[in-house]
Amino acid sequence: MTDPHAAPPPRTVDLPAWQALRSHADAVRPRHLRDLFTTEPDRVDRLTVDADGLVVDFSKQRVTAATIDLLEQLANATGLVGGLAAQFAGEHVNTTEDRAALHMALRADAADRYEVDGVDVVPAVRAVRAAITTFAAEVRDGVRRGGTGRPFADVVNLGIGGSDLGPALVARALGDPTTTPRVHFVSNVDGAALAGVLAGCDPETTLLVVVSKTFTTVETMTNARSARAWLAAGLGEDAAGRHLVAVTAAPGAAGAFGVAADATFGFWDWVGGRFSLSSAVGLAAAIAIGPERFDDLLAGMRAMDHHARTAPLRRNAPLLAALLGVWTTSLLGATSWAVVPYAEDLASLPGWLQQLEMESNGKRVDRWGRPVGATTAPVVWGSTGTDGQHAYFQLLHQGTHLVPLDVVVVARARHRLAEHHEQLVANALAQTAALAFGRTAEEVAGDGVHADLVAHRTFPGNQPSTTILLDELSPFRLGQLLAHYEHRTAAVGHLLGIDSFDQWGVELGKVLAARLVDDVRTGTADVGHHDASTAALLRRLARRPD
Repeated sequence: MTDPHAAPPPRTVDLPAWQALRSHADAVRPRHLRDLFTTEPDRVDRLTVDADGLVVDFSKQRVTAATIDLLEQLANATGLVGGLAAQFAGEHVNTTEDRAALHMALRADAADRYEVDGVDVVPAVRAVRAAITTFAAEVRDGVRRGGTGRPFADVVNLGIGGSDLGPALVARALGDPTTTPRVHFVSNVDGAALAGVLAGCDPETTLLVVVSKTFTTVETMTNARSARAWLAAGLGEDAAGRHLVAVTAAPGAAGAFGVAADATFGFWDWVGGRFSLSSAVGLAAAIAIGPERFDDLLAGMRAMDHHARTAPLRRNAPLLAALLGVWTTSLLGATSWAVVPYAEDLASLPGWLQQLEMESNGKRVDRWGRPVGATTAPVVWGSTGTDGQHAYFQLLHQGTHLVPLDVVVVARARHRLAEHHEQLVANALAQTAALAFGRTAEEVAGDGVHADLVAHRTFPGNQPSTTILLDELSPFRLGQLLAHYEHRTAAVGHLLGIDSFDQWGVELGKVLAARLVDDVRTGTADVGHHDASTAALLRRLARRPD
């Protein structure tokens, strides 16, 4: 916990480096990327980072060489590199909960050493990893079977937030939907989600994976109780237990729910939910893609951990991305960030990043409880590329909002439809070029467009973007990509003085919902217990037909 007796450092916004950046932003804001590319011939080489084969092109960001100099001064003034080292050393960087944030240890090699409170956690981590590897292989190979002796054809992961988004992303990106077992993910407490999945499953051949750190998460446990009842109705109470798996830091609660000890996999309080994919939380993903490929995913994450820890700042992909994110959001004034993968297999990436960035850095006070004094996390949104082009790209090209983008491009497709992939990649490159450079009124008129239509067909350009290029969508490359964003998020938090590893903002709604459940069930609408709007809505709900 932050020492209450120690004098806090200056807020980031009060540092001379921040003030210099604010003045510099006023000078850079009117400059156009067309001009910057013309006056800086070394720009692409200087602003492209090759992180062990993951290529990140920052050249279309609205920065000059002087901007990078000033951002490096901000990094030094806030102790960014030292803060990253403290995190890797297992210091309690999650200050409001007095915990380490050492998810990097989850993908450690046997030779690595990561300590939490003086204890090397790598042996325990690797023991759990070996257990989930064995379990995933047994499920995939039909060795582990259900209560009636049949192999599992379906695996249903029940979790929410970090217990769902990361594993679901990996399973969708790297899984093969034509093989068994099929792996499904249910997060929403809306019964339609669970009922829809279970309708296509057979209790005899279905395995439930319940993922909850405390085994008390309301949405997850509501789904788990209903799914367990479905199993018991189809198999009987005794056999149902053979179809249950738990991933939790509360093994006693899992046992009380009926999960066998050899089907309970743990993780630790220094693992935050949105950073937990590489723990046992990834079990369903390991079943979906196979344990060997899951190990390759972890190897990619480990490679990016090493890059983030050792690469110099100007050649460090996640740290440079963090600096540019702070520059664009907190200094140039962007309020949203579009993440656009030109890869159908990465359709879940924007949703995963929404939680990672907004739950981590959507804060208004710093680690010492003071107002941050600057815009913090942008609203993260996006979709696959060509779908986005026919939905919201009109606003990006000719609207009035400053919207930075991350565009993810995969060089080699997994399928054999070459023409499709050529068109996909061409669209990705064309869109980033059009967003950056636009089309002037003179160019439009020069093409013979009628004067009345010139304004309508002019593109201002100057929309910043980062292009991330993967040679292929392999487990290793996906692991690099996900760890890149993990380190970017933590670095943004450090730069702004934010605790990126707590999430107190999600608590109030949970407390109020717990109080409201009985009133929704009974139709109670006492204004003395609720605000006038909520009471009125409860009365309307009470009149609904059964």
